[in-house]
Amino acid sequence: MSVFIIRRLLQAALIVFIMSLIVFFGVNVIGDPVYMLVSPDADQADIEKAIERLGLNLPIYEQYFKFLNGAWQGDLGDSFVFGEPALKLILHHMPATFELAFTALAMAIVIGIPLGLYSGLYPEQKISKGIMAGSILGFSLPTFWVGLMLIMLFAVMLGWLPSTGRGDTAKLFGLQTSLFTLDGLSHVILPALNLALLKISLAIRLTRSGVREAMGQDYVKFARAKGLNTSRIILVHVMKNIMIPVVTVMGLEFGSLVAFSVVTESIFAWPGMGKLLIDAILQLDRPIVVAYLMIIVLFFVVINLIVDIIYSILDPRVRLQDQGA
Repeated sequence: MSVFIIRRLLQAALIVFIMSLIVFFGVNVIGDPVYMLVSPDADQADIEKAIERLGLNLPIYEQYFKFLNGAWQGDLGDSFVFGEPALKLILHHMPATFELAFTALAMAIVIGIPLGLYSGLYPEQKISKGIMAGSILGFSLPTFWVGLMLIMLFAVMLGWLPSTGRGDTAKLFGLQTSLFTLDGLSHVILPALNLALLKISLAIRLTRSGVREAMGQDYVKFARAKGLNTSRIILVHVMKNIMIPVVTVMGLEFGSLVAFSVVTESIFAWPGMGKLLIDAILQLDRPIVVAYLMIIVLFFVVINLIVDIIYSILDPRVRLQDQGA
């Protein structure tokens, strides 16, 4: 067990190192932020001072080693625009993004699993076919277009929900959240629904395929032969077996909700990490872009590492297969 965990930790460290190379060099070869930060009428001496102040006068490999040394100590550089630590700015906006991602994940589970269960139990009904057609739309429609349509319908035409901002917030364990105020909840519904649409479709299809497979298994036939009613068979036997892969996949999808909330946050002016990233890209604020991408990389690596370790605890065959490979 310890060998398995050490091997996974070494693999995770190697992945983070390689991604730091790709992210840092990829971001730092694009554009020149100096000319966006200095005054248009600045002379060459002012421009050179700005270059030196930002550390851009160093060779690219020295900038990388400086970044690597700082990252090891929890310093991902200072923002060119705000003059504050990039990590501090991202952590300030992180609760809003996590709040949006958690709400979207909850929507995906609450809406997707029941619809998938129904379509799996009654696949020939028109409602089930409509659900599956809707799941195809959920996979196909672009997020930015759906977001604009939601704003047009619910905010502009009907006037039911606000279209931008986070609304009023309340403190929970020292963090500000909009999930405990009516105004905050009204603000989070539209962006969360827009972000959750793809995950709802995924939950529907995962649940449906799991139900269709489980209903033909011997344990279901045996339960019916014992005279158990249909609701007990479904809720106790079928759901218990299909929820393992569904919950696993949806849990892993939480990482993508955090990482790919950029478009949704931009459309709805949600003050999260995604909007901060877009603003940083437009202003060529390299430290924030690099810090954001590295945090997302680390987030995905940690999630996959935790899943690997949990799987190895629950199923020893995973460790044996890893050793054999």
